[in-house]
Amino acid sequence: MQSIVSSYHLCLAPPPSVLRHHLLCHRVPPIRLPSRRSPTSLRLFPCGRPHHFLFPFFVLLPLDHNRYFAGWGAITSFITYLWSVFASESLFRWCAPILLAAVSRESEMAAAAKEDGQDPRIPKIASSIRVIPDFPKPGIMFQDITTLLLDTEAFKDTIDIFVERYKGKGISVVAGVEARGFIFGPPIALAIGAKFVPMRKPKKLPGKVISEEYSLEYGTDKIEMHVGAVEPGERAIIIDDLIATGGTLAAAIRLLERVGVKIVECACVIELPELNGREKLGEAPLFILVTSDAA
Repeated sequence: MQSIVSSYHLCLAPPPSVLRHHLLCHRVPPIRLPSRRSPTSLRLFPCGRPHHFLFPFFVLLPLDHNRYFAGWGAITSFITYLWSVFASESLFRWCAPILLAAVSRESEMAAAAKEDGQDPRIPKIASSIRVIPDFPKPGIMFQDITTLLLDTEAFKDTIDIFVERYKGKGISVVAGVEARGFIFGPPIALAIGAKFVPMRKPKKLPGKVISEEYSLEYGTDKIEMHVGAVEPGERAIIIDDLIATGGTLAAAIRLLERVGVKIVECACVIELPELNGREKLGEAPLFILVTSDAA
């Protein structure tokens, strides 16, 4: 099949009177695209009339369009009509307040962050985190980072902030705490040129492991890592999505320090400050992006 991606031109608009006449009085044929077996037909108006569509479209047609397209003049008229509707004064009046309000809100958040000495990317990151009440049990305000992961800009900003903080600091180990520390840890480790060490719950890692116990509200639990994953004298950061009571992070600190690793800092996306998790970390610094309420 001869390539049609050679040279293009933008469809031009006819006068409005010709446009309306062409749209209302002429049947718009299907566009026929070539294929090796049979052409594919696509009708522009599967239902309703042209004025039901309110969004503009820009179409680039190849210069040899007569070979591949039927009724290109009607297509041009249709596109121009949609553009005229979108650009009309009435639609602009309807859209403008919504668009201006959204832009104004983003600007206000960025300005407030700048005045506080805060990174202007933080407000967007905070707004992308969803809070689920009474999950997994009544009285808990669950901080759901899955909505942050769905927002590519906010997710990238989150990783970038951590990378900017730790790159060039001689860090050779990024330890990620199960489970959501595994989401943020690896891209940070790759970006700063460090290895990623997963710290998991009991019986999750194969081979020989070293473990550290920590207290829960009712009972105890352990965190483990592979023997030989780190070497004495290495510099490490510990990554998790959230710090609440601080028990898991404190256990991770103790585990790494037992094998001679220097803890540069613990880093979390979210902190629940009213649970006083920082107090369990001892002298290890804590860097967080967002503070939230536990209840």
